[in-house]
Amino acid sequence: MIDKSKMEAQAIKDARRPFAEVLTELNLMAPFADRTPAEIDHLIEACVTGFQESMQRQSLEDEIPF
Repeated sequence: MIDKSKMEAQAIKDARRPFAEVLTELNLMAPFADRTPAEIDHLIEACVTGFQESMQRQSLEDEIPF
């Protein structure tokens, strides 16, 4: 994401807790424990961007019914 809005920046910050919960659940927290908030945000942004780009590609692949 480039030039995040206040809402996007807050959403990324809010995603840190569920991200940490899943890391803990999968016993993967140790490698991430010393990462900065900016590094964690970068990981979250990469996931969100990949998800959004895939959704856009898939929507363009749908045949138009007319």
